[in-house]
Amino acid sequence: MDQCRAKLESTSLVKLYGEFTGTSNRKGRCAVILTEKDLVVQRLTSAPVGRNKVVLSLKDCVGCRAYRGNDSADKAAYLVAYFYPLKRRWMSSKVSRQRVEQGFRLASLQDPQANLEEAEKWARAVRERSARQQFPRNGVLMSQMSRPCQMMLLVNPQSGKGQALTLYNNHIQRMLNEAGIKHTLVITERQNHAREMVKEADLSQWDALVIMSGDGLLYEVINGLLERPDWEEAIRTPLGILPGGSGNALAASIHHYSGASPVTSEELLVSCGFLLCKGLVSHMDMVSVHLCSSPRLFSFLSLAWGFVADVDIESEKYRHFGAVRFTIGTLVRLASLRVYKGRLAYLPATRDHNSEEALRSNTMLCKDRVPPVTLPAVRDSSFHNSCHSNNSLKVRRVESTPSRSVTKALPGPHDSLLPPLDQPLPDDWVVVPEEDFVLMLAMYQSHLAEDLLAAPEATPDDGVIHLFYVRAGISPTALLRLFLAMEKGAHLTTNCQHLVYTKVRALRLEPYSPKGIITVDGEVVEYGPVQAAVHRGLSRLITG
Repeated sequence: MDQCRAKLESTSLVKLYGEFTGTSNRKGRCAVILTEKDLVVQRLTSAPVGRNKVVLSLKDCVGCRAYRGNDSADKAAYLVAYFYPLKRRWMSSKVSRQRVEQGFRLASLQDPQANLEEAEKWARAVRERSARQQFPRNGVLMSQMSRPCQMMLLVNPQSGKGQALTLYNNHIQRMLNEAGIKHTLVITERQNHAREMVKEADLSQWDALVIMSGDGLLYEVINGLLERPDWEEAIRTPLGILPGGSGNALAASIHHYSGASPVTSEELLVSCGFLLCKGLVSHMDMVSVHLCSSPRLFSFLSLAWGFVADVDIESEKYRHFGAVRFTIGTLVRLASLRVYKGRLAYLPATRDHNSEEALRSNTMLCKDRVPPVTLPAVRDSSFHNSCHSNNSLKVRRVESTPSRSVTKALPGPHDSLLPPLDQPLPDDWVVVPEEDFVLMLAMYQSHLAEDLLAAPEATPDDGVIHLFYVRAGISPTALLRLFLAMEKGAHLTTNCQHLVYTKVRALRLEPYSPKGIITVDGEVVEYGPVQAAVHRGLSRLITG
């Protein structure tokens, strides 16, 4: 046993060492070592050191606490740490985050208070070292939420299969308690309830606003924040998302950005809950959307016209099936494929579009509690699917004068890239020569749904809109193959002769077909001319 202890203590990374009993088995003792990166637990037996040894990475730790038992005669204190490591699923080669609780009993001292203080020292050290396990993502070191923090958690009990509250009770409530995160649960009662609430709320009470629903509830929250007189401060409030709906596109995107293997359903919920508990915050782009007669909207996910919008809205009747509704809706729409006429134009993204001037106009400093994050340079936008015809037309320069709709004071940032909808486009815009489309899809996150990796190159703050369109003439079979390939993000390598992909900063769509559906973040908006522009890093997103 002494030899075992000596080998464990020999590592130069040891910060704390202790010998405790388990919470359930008081006879067996174990050596516990806390290094800068790991919690190492070794049973003190005559067996070789490699056996009965558990190494838990502090990157996977969400919290640790110390406490006294309910028995007043028990002088011991207790230490419990909570981990969510990536583990292989049963009967599967894939991995997902699974809960591991590691508990210890500290009773080496006669004084109960001294035992508690020792346990609290360990708990504090575990939390501090866990918080330091932060690594750059895409070359960016993310900021971290202050602790302790207070969250408002909005739950839509009707979203998806109507199980959001059950999922909260079964998973999220426990995870937040383990992480020591205080939260107030708010159950939405009607459409736009969340929008109205955040528009009037005293946001100084909250360190973050977290949504547990589909993407529609976050759409409400973001637009409510940007309708406030203090929108510049309000939109910097960190936003979190927990999947509780049918699509869960942003939740799937956040999971994808973490570098983990694809998961769905409750495994995606646990992953997003873990990332929420870690509390790392990054910038997120917002896209402003202008319609003919409706107020300006703000979007965090997508703008769709044609096939994708049709499936999203027409599949609402299958909502009780959950995410399967999109598969059903896709098959129904493929059986009667529609073609839409319209005019599509865009402002291409360039290498140097994230100049200091663009950053000053589109990015704001963060709250003191969430320090500003340095944005990486935007990658070249010139990559297209191999089938791109590259025969788009340039628009002639027209010196336009701003209309009243643009110059009047509006909440939210100024749209310097967009002329008024009733004015011609500048000459640095590109007009797509085709006028017959099956779909147009503008994405600013990686996923369109839990299982659809629509924009593999997208990141939350890349400052571009990932524009896809499919020209008329594609067969239902070819379109189905395209969406099947999208499940793994492989649709851009299919050499589909009708798919075009490019990166843009702004776009304008003028539908010619008298009937159709346009959606923003999955929500139906006014059908007619629409234009949109990206505002880089405008909001804050908890990405873990």
